[in-house]
Amino acid sequence: MTHSADPGRIAPLMGRLWAPLASVTTRWQDKTNAQIAVSIAAASIVPARPRIVIQIYKGNYSHQLIQKSLVFAVNFLRQDQLHLVKAFGFVSGRHQDKLAGVARRTGASGSPILTECWGYLDCRVVNAMDGGDMTCFLAEVLEGDVLDQGEPLWWRNARRMLPPAWAEEWEQKLAGEMAASLQRMGDINYSA
Repeated sequence: MTHSADPGRIAPLMGRLWAPLASVTTRWQDKTNAQIAVSIAAASIVPARPRIVIQIYKGNYSHQLIQKSLVFAVNFLRQDQLHLVKAFGFVSGRHQDKLAGVARRTGASGSPILTECWGYLDCRVVNAMDGGDMTCFLAEVLEGDVLDQGEPLWWRNARRMLPPAWAEEWEQKLAGEMAASLQRMGDINYSA
């Protein structure tokens, strides 16, 4: 299948769809992990039954843990937490404990909840959709709260604040991930 859409014309629109920066945390058995995510959306209009959708790339360690545990928490970062973008988004949890030394508690789902963040949603997966290179997880919100009076950290603002060395490292990491995603995007399992 060929795509005729002009990426240069579509990019400004797609860039507006990102959510605030969040650390997605999860636990399966004795393993925990945190990763940065920007693709989070409300998925219910019923206040008594809140749901969200998140997108997690299959190559991420968190993907494996969420698939097994069917739980995760979304911890929205504060404006002064740019350091967590590097700590949670530039390395894999397969190689180190990204939550070591990070203040947290255990949520209703069993997932780690950052005690220092803008706010959080603790969730249980109710369904998933294979996207080839990623999975969209639909989850019910078990608990959540706003913990800070300011605004959350948005990716468009964080990118401008990244030190030049971090920005270069991020661009290299992103280029590799985009190449891998492009190869996997068509490998969708359409079964229920």
